[in-house]
Amino acid sequence: MEYSKLVSFPKDFLWGASTSAYQVEGAALEDGKGCSVQDVKEVIHGTADFKVASDFYHHYKEDIEMMAEMGLKTFRFSIAWTRLLPNGTGEVNQKGIDFYNNVIDTCIANGIEPFVTMYHFDLPAALDIKGGWSNPETIDAFVEFSKLMFENYGDRVKYWLTINEQNMMILHGAAIGTGTTTQKQLMQDNHHMLLAQAKAMKLCHEMCPNAKIGPAPNISAIYPSSCKPEDILAADTFSAIRNWLYLDMAVYGEYNATVWSYMREKDILPEIKAGDMEIMKEGKPDFIAFNYYCTQAVSACDKDESSSETTGDQQVAVGEAGVYKGVDNPYLPHTDFGWQIDPVGFRNTLREVYSRYRLPIIITENGLGAYDQLEEDGSIHDDYRINYLRQHIEQMQLAISDGVKLFGYCPWSAIDLISTHQGFAKRYGFIYVNRDDEDIKDLKRYKKDSFYWYQKVIKTNGEDLK
Repeated sequence: MEYSKLVSFPKDFLWGASTSAYQVEGAALEDGKGCSVQDVKEVIHGTADFKVASDFYHHYKEDIEMMAEMGLKTFRFSIAWTRLLPNGTGEVNQKGIDFYNNVIDTCIANGIEPFVTMYHFDLPAALDIKGGWSNPETIDAFVEFSKLMFENYGDRVKYWLTINEQNMMILHGAAIGTGTTTQKQLMQDNHHMLLAQAKAMKLCHEMCPNAKIGPAPNISAIYPSSCKPEDILAADTFSAIRNWLYLDMAVYGEYNATVWSYMREKDILPEIKAGDMEIMKEGKPDFIAFNYYCTQAVSACDKDESSSETTGDQQVAVGEAGVYKGVDNPYLPHTDFGWQIDPVGFRNTLREVYSRYRLPIIITENGLGAYDQLEEDGSIHDDYRINYLRQHIEQMQLAISDGVKLFGYCPWSAIDLISTHQGFAKRYGFIYVNRDDEDIKDLKRYKKDSFYWYQKVIKTNGEDLK
């Protein structure tokens, strides 16, 4: 649908940007922080570990001041579980409490709304040794962690995200460093995480009545490879498995019917204890946050047909015999790292999510990972990133014109950080950090061309995208 006049972005629209603790902070074992699964995992050869990352831990004031100069209205960051609770539960690390107090206060002092992710891929290693999310005691540990955050930061933090990309931890745990096991156990892990999320949302409303909280999965519209009915059915099935399982539970407290039938057929139903589903219904989100990078396409796949399975990652559709087969979309270009680019799909996804759930939406990740070049004069010319973001913001405004209630946009990422499985070479930030995978260098910060472009976008509330 085309419009003669587009609806403007809301006057109080939250233009922001995102990071996550383990990918940006560094100081991995400093000031009492314990090990997370990201600290102990084996990184891919040739990529950096997370010991130093972008050293946000020691540069947070400088970085937040640069974000304020860019004009950010909000900064979405995560709190490292093991910086507050080194063992995941029990002893509290006061230096960790103090660090995030300082980050939050610095944001507010610079006119930036702190938008806090409670859990972003960094489960405490001490809990992982005890079974991680397979162990129902981790639910209680997460609630303890949540309570600690609400007690210490709830007076200033108005927006909370529960679990970043829970669906990707379940579907692509090996790629993002959160582990993998049998499908049946993964569905049990998922059930436990959903319970933890529901309890955290309820607790937030009890302890912070003026705050808002919501889930943050990675959502992608799924296209059928053709108009063949079987391909359309496969796309609908994969969309339920990839997307709606997680949001249906977060919003309605119910398992998606298609996914329940899929799990029953595969004999991977989770054990559901008495009272679990009542707990699920008590967790009420105030909004939906989701991360979007691109769409995926699938075709039908018979049980005896090769499903073209790959190791995959968050944006590469794998296959499952008898369910679906991931295919390349010939109408879309690719990034340097193999992800397809689909701005129009962004609009499709926004419309579908809002139509299903009728809750306000904020985008908490969207961006282009690329090889950036630091010039001798300190400039970084990333027109490719500007073009990517421009196209997605244009589609975002079209979705608003379609009636989608969108209240914020936080591209990935505010500053360069370590990509989950592709190291520092894959850069996303508006701010360049001078280091690479093998050499930490001086970690000096530089403003990319996209920094100045996004500054203009924010200043004009999305009116000037040139």
